[in-house]
Amino acid sequence: MTKHRKVKPYLTTRSLLPENQETPIQFINDDSMENQLFYRRNHFSYPTLSYSNYWLPITGLVSAPLLLSIQDILQYPSKTVEVVLECSGDKRNLFEPKTFGEQWGKGAISQGIWRGVPLRTLLELSGIGEGAKEVVVEGYDYGSRTDLDEVYTYTRSLPIEKALHPDTIIAYEYNNQPIPFKHGYPLRLIVPQWYAMASVKWIKQISVINSNFTGPFQTIDYMYYPNKDNDLDAFPVTTININSTIQKPLDMEILNTGKHSIKGIAWTGKGVITKLEISIDGGNTWRNADISLGKNVGYGWVTWSFEWTILEKGEYTIISRATDSFGQIQPLLPFWNEKGYGHNAIDKIQVKVE
Repeated sequence: MTKHRKVKPYLTTRSLLPENQETPIQFINDDSMENQLFYRRNHFSYPTLSYSNYWLPITGLVSAPLLLSIQDILQYPSKTVEVVLECSGDKRNLFEPKTFGEQWGKGAISQGIWRGVPLRTLLELSGIGEGAKEVVVEGYDYGSRTDLDEVYTYTRSLPIEKALHPDTIIAYEYNNQPIPFKHGYPLRLIVPQWYAMASVKWIKQISVINSNFTGPFQTIDYMYYPNKDNDLDAFPVTTININSTIQKPLDMEILNTGKHSIKGIAWTGKGVITKLEISIDGGNTWRNADISLGKNVGYGWVTWSFEWTILEKGEYTIISRATDSFGQIQPLLPFWNEKGYGHNAIDKIQVKVE
């Protein structure tokens, strides 16, 4: 009797130096993903850190600067949030005309359960000064850029209101385990509702400022540039756009006639998903899919499914379109921008029925 060895899916490699790998979206079967399939997005090589000698400074416009050990942070009341993290370049390779940058497919997105201390708790302990405008979070990862001469750390800021949101946390656990090193161990910022560029990994220090932070990952990258020839009307990437992805069947798959389940995920950065529609005829008619309403809370995605019975052979275009509680609907076309951020047009695949 022949024994079949179990084959496990792997990440899809986009680059190795730095490591950028995406999740094979068709293999996501539950809400909290194994860290082996959590997509990896880096600007630089992985930093070298010592957990035993790790300290987190909180400085700047504060009345009582802090220097916290991991043990200190573990003593504060914790918060647990299930959060979808999506790279703002997710689906970049679908833009027309094409945009330069890492050519992500549909898998620069993952989610799981994060546990940590609210950033607000630490900021209040440090005594936020009057006139505080932004909170700057610097990571230990660093390196050079193609457009500038200096060496930079990966550093981002949050407006004070977002930093003080009760669900913005300094996380130390992912799915009830210490955060994997490649995802920010020992401490990672988690910013629900925003694209994942805000969720700084390997936190080095936090500082409160009374001005607008102008680092290159704030004012050059992660900006929407609507015009190819100039920087006019540019604005920052922040809240995740409403979106959906068809996981099953796969694009260009060949199917038999009969019954098939069309499955996928849908998510939004504002509100919750309230409707997911499927079209089998290229967008002429739409039918409602079943949504996992029990999971339709918080900051995670919802799963959805649609039972399709097809008896006629031929080629079919399947489209998914999500709607959320703020009335946002996936557009027919994405908002084109020079750096290829925030693609959220209706998802579309083609199948052949034989």
